[in-house]
Amino acid sequence: MIKKILLIFFLFGLLIFLKDSSVIVKAADCDDKTGQGKVDCLQNKVSDLKNQTKTLSSQISIMDSQIRLTEARIEANKKEILDLTLDIDTATKKISTLQDSLNKITEVLLNRIVVTYEAGRVHPLEMLLSSVNASDLLTRLNYLKIAQAHDKRLIYDVQQAKNDYVNQKDIFEAKKKKIETLKKQLEAYTNQLAQEKQSKQVLLTETQGSEENYQKLLEAARRELAGFTSFATAGGATLASFGTGSNGWYYTQRDPQWGNIILPGSSSSLLLAGCAVTSVAMVCKNYGQGVTPSSIVSDSSRFIYGDLWNWAFSCDGKTTNWIGSSQDQVKSYVENGTPVILRLIAPSISGLHFIVAWKWDGSDFIIHDPYYGPDKKFSERYSWSQVTTAIAIH
Repeated sequence: MIKKILLIFFLFGLLIFLKDSSVIVKAADCDDKTGQGKVDCLQNKVSDLKNQTKTLSSQISIMDSQIRLTEARIEANKKEILDLTLDIDTATKKISTLQDSLNKITEVLLNRIVVTYEAGRVHPLEMLLSSVNASDLLTRLNYLKIAQAHDKRLIYDVQQAKNDYVNQKDIFEAKKKKIETLKKQLEAYTNQLAQEKQSKQVLLTETQGSEENYQKLLEAARRELAGFTSFATAGGATLASFGTGSNGWYYTQRDPQWGNIILPGSSSSLLLAGCAVTSVAMVCKNYGQGVTPSSIVSDSSRFIYGDLWNWAFSCDGKTTNWIGSSQDQVKSYVENGTPVILRLIAPSISGLHFIVAWKWDGSDFIIHDPYYGPDKKFSERYSWSQVTTAIAIH
């Protein structure tokens, strides 16, 4: 049952059928490119493939192209990390050279200042009397001027060396920070690649290579979308704000900040069909992650070929467990501080909806409802017989 639900979610993003399906684009067309050029080429291929009529074969082509796109991103990411590592090595050597240069120039400057100071203290009359002749006097006076000019030049060189040193240190620190960002991105791409390969295998297993099976699942996905929309429409489908709730991590799908954003691969907005996205965003925020409903929807790398659901029920670094619909099991998770996402479906709630149970008050679950607001009692609006699935992310 859970596998079928997952696959229905997987197919949810494939609901838009476009008329033009005559162009077949192959990812192999990008093999002659490298780096970012290959990434851009494959991204265009994936976009073109999404515009074809959705069949099992076209979906497999999208998956294969998306896998190659992620592999290309990983390759480009690794190259950028390598280039930055070499740049950091060069910057380190420049900093060392500048330090040596700065130390030497400073030492020379200090010596020159002492000599110039001593020469400058000699009274002109005393210099005249101590000179052998007029030529000697002029030579000594000219030397003093040259020494003073040289000292000025040394002061300038010291200042320039200091500026160069600071600039190289700034470059060094900036590139170190960028490498850390790229390493995190590489980890995310690696996880995404594994997920994409797994999704392809799930699709092949569930459809058994049958176009008929695929179209049945696609139809089930349409019904799933209709269930989301039906629930929101019954509630008035209006934008609203409710604050962040008693624990500070509540979100609503109705928020004017993102309510009108369209879900990828769909014609429905977050307002109408964003209860699952919003529930996940809340759970991730609970774990201190900077996730919002709009950040999930706007980050195309989070969506595999328009498929929202492959990513939706997960938070970075956390494990996702589909725990059925046992009330006692959900209660055990909640009492241990783990919020649980609940999927509800029944005629009495006019469709399909997701909520987050995050507290047990001794007799009832306290929930964050993406549509109706934070800190609600579960039994005020729902009954446990409506719960079909529970998802714990921890």
